[in-house]
Amino acid sequence: MTGFRGLHEAGTGFVMPNAWDAGSAVLLAAAGFPAIATTSAGIAFSLAKGDHTLPDGAPSVSREDMFERIQQIAGAVAVPVSGDLEDGYGAAPERVAETITPARAAGLAGGNIEDYDGHNLYDVERAVDRIIAAREAAGADFVLTARTDGQLLRTPTSLADSIDRANRFRAAGADCLFVPGVNDLDTIRTIVREVDGPLNVVIGLGSSALTVPDLLAAGVQRISLGGSIARAALGFIRRSAEELATHGTISFAQDQIPQAELNDLFARSTELRGN
Repeated sequence: MTGFRGLHEAGTGFVMPNAWDAGSAVLLAAAGFPAIATTSAGIAFSLAKGDHTLPDGAPSVSREDMFERIQQIAGAVAVPVSGDLEDGYGAAPERVAETITPARAAGLAGGNIEDYDGHNLYDVERAVDRIIAAREAAGADFVLTARTDGQLLRTPTSLADSIDRANRFRAAGADCLFVPGVNDLDTIRTIVREVDGPLNVVIGLGSSALTVPDLLAAGVQRISLGGSIARAALGFIRRSAEELATHGTISFAQDQIPQAELNDLFARSTELRGN
């Protein structure tokens, strides 16, 4: 078992943090993670745009702009990269397939497809057809993750319904299943037991106290962070700006990475990629 698919088939799980640009991708890869993912939220925020449920008139990121950044991230590191492909940028299965094709061309080793259009879950039959179309476009080497957002929505969706959707997506060809919005370890154990395939769990949403050791012990195969690191980085920028504007001090500068160290890191990253 080698490569990105092998990580999903191994007896132990792994952590896959999310990058929002080439620099953050290099830093995460340098920390030793075997794979990284992109975050649509982090990319959107870096472009001063919104992600998912947006206020009226709020700007969103186009598929073209998202893929420009995804290609930069995938090209910056030697480890496999999985892309946050949102809902495939369209309701029709054909549109989802059209999104998978440039994802492969961008150098992604895999990607997520959601069953949520920003307002509602897709009808389950439509959602299954979308995964079938994604699988056909993906080819054998691309690790396809099917995400069901029922537990993340404010409107009640039963856990049984989310598990049923995940199993339907698995039967339709998904390699990994993703049920975000569950922060209770006992419920996660139930999902691991009842979903017929490797499970991805995201940590860092809200006030979740989940830890990597707890999730791995529960049988979770893949752990991601979504936009948590990107939001934390923006939080640091805001705190730094408030300190500078209010007190005129720059104690935040004590946490910066020295320029020479960054120069060396990015130079080594280029060598590892063979560029």
